[in-house]
Amino acid sequence: MPNASFDPKIFLARAGPGRKLLHFRDRQAIFSQGEAAGSVLYLQKGRVKLTVTTPGGKEAVVGLFGVGHFFGHECMAGQRHRIATAVCLGECSVTRLEKAAMHRALRESAFADLFVTYLLTHIIRVEGDLVDHLSNSSEKRLARNLILLARFAKNGKPDTAHIPKVSQETLAEMVGTTRARINFFMNKFRKLGFIDYNGGLTINRSLLNVVLQD
Repeated sequence: MPNASFDPKIFLARAGPGRKLLHFRDRQAIFSQGEAAGSVLYLQKGRVKLTVTTPGGKEAVVGLFGVGHFFGHECMAGQRHRIATAVCLGECSVTRLEKAAMHRALRESAFADLFVTYLLTHIIRVEGDLVDHLSNSSEKRLARNLILLARFAKNGKPDTAHIPKVSQETLAEMVGTTRARINFFMNKFRKLGFIDYNGGLTINRSLLNVVLQD
């Protein structure tokens, strides 16, 4: 029977049966492609990128997660092995929930609402990424990814968002182009006043003009 006093945020912030609070260093792998999948991760602090490596050795970034995001949830659909590698971008803190603990938590309506809402938002984001790759230029894809990254920032003025600096190699993997092209577009965006560097990366809302232009 659902517990009316159950708070999913408090539940996720504390260790307990089937769940642990873990801390990772910058660039440390939380899990690797191909290893056994038996838990779901919830990001409490930091950012995580999800990468896939092809049999030929080519690596691509297929996801980027911020605070409040779940990842590694493929095990809930019966996937036995990790389909990607999760790597920290800066120091990270996560809650690891074993599959059985997730099943128990999903009996609580408040937790189920939180998880389902996240999954639906994630599906919309993935579909948007697919359309973006099929129909837009690499310049527009870069602009869109920078705007999505800016959503992770909780402070700053309404028209700007400050985020930790992301390497051009990572941006190239996300966009599906070369580092040289990313460097060219980033310099262009800075000259136009769409972005700025100051100990991190400042994204101006005006960058939307690149995405919306015909």
